[in-house]
Parts: sequence; structure tokens; C-alpha cells
Amino acid sequence: MQDSQAVLTSLANAPGIIIPLVREIPTDLLKRRPKPGRWSAHEHACHLAEVHSLFFTRLDLMLTENHPRIRPYDLDQAMGSESAYLQVDLDQALSRFESDRGKLVEKLGRLSEADWQRTGDHPEYARYSIFTMFRHLALHDLLHAYRIEEILINVR
Repeated sequence: MQDSQAVLTSLANAPGIIIPLVREIPTDLLKRRPKPGRWSAHEHACHLAEVHSLFFTRLDLMLTENHPRIRPYDLDQAMGSESAYLQVDLDQALSRFESDRGKLVEKLGRLSEADWQRTGDHPEYARYSIFTMFRHLALHDLLHAYRIEEILINVR
């Protein structure tokens, strides 16, 4: 069974979990990467803010077209360089994350159950619907929150 309300609740609650978590990281450690090739807490937070535009675009496409082709997210293309997120203002990113998430949750809250089942053709998914897309976003939030938590646990 697909529970769009559970997904919506998770999406709505994410800023209340992630923003305080990021704020717990000592300022001088926010941009420190735990290991080469792993993101800092700053980068995780900025990434979460940045991906909203992608999801708004995909949602609009899936609501206006029948079974549209969805392009996979290319992180390297989106970032431009490995250190791009380190150049982003963290306070602005967290504010944008909270604001955009509120707008997204409001928009999703107006969808009908039939809307949640609208599909698209995504090459990385056997079946891709609006529900699948936003369940993935909710899990994506939790993955990044967990990575930030790992950083916090290891602060000495």
C-alpha cells in the first residue's frame, strides 16, 4: 500500500530535523570533510536545498504531461565542481531549504490520490510515479541527515 500522507509528513518534518542537526555542528567543523571523497555537513545541507528545483520541475512535468520522459539527476553537472557546495552561503541554503520545502509540501498536499499515481519514464526506475519520486526524496533527506549525524557523532 502506498501512503502519500506518510510521505508528506516525512517531507514536512525534514527541516525540523535537519536544520537543528546542522546547527549542532561546531562552526569551525561545518566544512570539514570526514574523509576524502565524503561531504561535509555544510555540503550535505547545501545539496538538500539545491535539489528542490529539480523536484518542482519534475512534479510540474508529471502533472501536465502523460508519462513524460524524466532525465536522471547528474550530480557532477549540477555542482559544476567538487567544491561548489562549499562556496554556498549555509544560512541562505538552510533558509531556502525550509522555505522551498514548505512550498513543496503545500503543493503536494493539494494533489489527489490519482495525481500521486501519475507516472513518468525514468531510466533508473522500473516504475516511476509522483509517489515514488517523493518517497525517494523523503528517503534522500534521511540519508543526508544520517550522514550529518555521523559527522556530529565524531566531533571531538
